[in-house]
Amino acid sequence: MQFPLVSRSGRIRKLVAEHRDSDISRVELLNLPGGAETFELAAKFCYGINFEITSSNVAQLCCVSDYLEMTEEFSKDNLGSRAEEYLESIVCKNLEMCVEVLQQCENLLPLADELKIVSRCIDAIASKACAEQIASSFSRLEYSSSGRLHMNRQAKCDGDWWIEDLSVIRIDLYQRVMTAMKCRGVRPESIGASLVNYAQKELTKKSSLWNPSGHTKIDLLSTDHERIVVETIVSLLPVEKLAVPITFLFGLLRSAVMLDCSIACRLDLERRIGSQLDIATLDDLLIPSFRHAGDTLFDVDTVQRILVNFSQQDDSEDDMDDASVFESDSPHSPSQGALFKVSKLVDNYLAEIAPDANLKLAKFMAIAETLPTHARTIHDGLYRAIDIYLKAHQGLPDADKKKLCKLIDFQKLSQEAGAHAAQNERLPLQSIVQVLYFEQLRLRNALCCSYADDDRKPVNHQSWRISSSALSAAMSPKDNYASLRRENRELKLELARMRMRLNDLEKEHVCMKRDMAKSSSRKFMSSFTKKIGGLSLFGHSSSRGSSSPSRQSYRTDSKVIERTCASTD
Repeated sequence: MQFPLVSRSGRIRKLVAEHRDSDISRVELLNLPGGAETFELAAKFCYGINFEITSSNVAQLCCVSDYLEMTEEFSKDNLGSRAEEYLESIVCKNLEMCVEVLQQCENLLPLADELKIVSRCIDAIASKACAEQIASSFSRLEYSSSGRLHMNRQAKCDGDWWIEDLSVIRIDLYQRVMTAMKCRGVRPESIGASLVNYAQKELTKKSSLWNPSGHTKIDLLSTDHERIVVETIVSLLPVEKLAVPITFLFGLLRSAVMLDCSIACRLDLERRIGSQLDIATLDDLLIPSFRHAGDTLFDVDTVQRILVNFSQQDDSEDDMDDASVFESDSPHSPSQGALFKVSKLVDNYLAEIAPDANLKLAKFMAIAETLPTHARTIHDGLYRAIDIYLKAHQGLPDADKKKLCKLIDFQKLSQEAGAHAAQNERLPLQSIVQVLYFEQLRLRNALCCSYADDDRKPVNHQSWRISSSALSAAMSPKDNYASLRRENRELKLELARMRMRLNDLEKEHVCMKRDMAKSSSRKFMSSFTKKIGGLSLFGHSSSRGSSSPSRQSYRTDSKVIERTCASTD
């Protein structure tokens, strides 16, 4: 009975040899890989009973043959070599089989790792996925009408079918597979799609984890696995932007907050979200607060950190003509288009959280002040949010109301918002006075424009300064500097034209005096006076519109020119 096992297994041979003098009837095998079922297969092999080696048992056979020492040293063509041959020639050539073997290895660690079963399957999966992705990319190449080779973006990419297969692997092995794929050069979009698929399968097992509207605190003792999944997936996220949807990043962040993941994990998510906040929606920002009952309804602190990350990101859209003016140590800022989008998003977020009775004034103002002053071209959204906050917090002291209303630039309110603010009893008296003042200026300018002739009339300099300051405030520092330089160049050109025109007038005046000396008739003097009175000092080429020929207008425009040139030079 014992002979077939002894002849093929070195371990059993040693155990029998140790008890040769005694009548041994039982051999105990401790910690046998794969248990009784795997030992039964090994015994069948020793006794010559045929069975099939498959991807569902090859990992167990490799491990049990190593444990029982069923190698070529004890018997030719032994179980160990048979299992190794099947693993190398069959399993490692097929991605689905490799995934199945990895699943079997989950209960065979660390022995499966020591025998390099896991590493060989992982390398095979990464190589196979990369090769199929390259082949799929080549299939999408086509020639354009001009004869140039390009990639057809609309063609379906079939190289990522493995994403669904990998979602069944345990998280620690999945992490190793994704790391190997990154090293092999698999596309970031494919890595991201796999991470999204894996996270949705693992984290939606508890509905409250992936449901943004879930506000109930769950038992953290039963969420160790989910916490590991979130932290692992965050560590695997590609560095490239848009590799995963921003909604998915917010979903991970909600889970990280709820599961109390590591600080490094949450900060990494906040940084990634901040770098592409301009494509986020209001629903994304509404992160529930999972602390104590007296806290705010939404996690305001997390949103504030995301806004800080957005404001401090590098500006990659530097299209300035004179970039040498801004040195490398200059503060970077997002593009102006992204700022406009985020400013609207922040104003809507402020309006959403304003009715919360637990929201402190300091937190509300901190979020409103995170963006730079030039981010908002119009303050209607900010005014609406502040009005909602004042309505929900009627017991706010007057000093706090004044402090809050200082955030609003009443000069940037639309006509409708200004009319509402002028009658808003919740605003401090000082703010209402400012609103009325700017509304009066706007009405005066509108009346001046209504009396304009077909020819362009001189622009009121007070009105021009107000609109210019509003435009300047709406620009980023770099755009503002470029605008000032352009205005400076235009004013210098205008001064040159003025000098040429004055020279012409002086020459004409000399000729007229000579003619006057010859003829002192009143008729000629009357004609001369009309001609001089009809001449415009600035002509019709001014970029600001024609100006009045009066001395007062000339002095005013000269001061504006000198002040602008001094500020830009």
